[in-house]
Amino acid sequence: MKKILATSLIMAFVLTGCNTFKGMGKDVSKAGDAVTHTAEKTEHKM
Repeated sequence: MKKILATSLIMAFVLTGCNTFKGMGKDVSKAGDAVTHTAEKTEHKM
């Protein structure tokens, strides 16, 4: 019984961590897109 509980808790933390990294990746991607967009606008103004 204790092994099942421990395994369940570990799996919950692992799955939560995966979602966190996935979300962080999306945020970094959006920031990169914003930088690219700003650079393109600046290039067109020159």
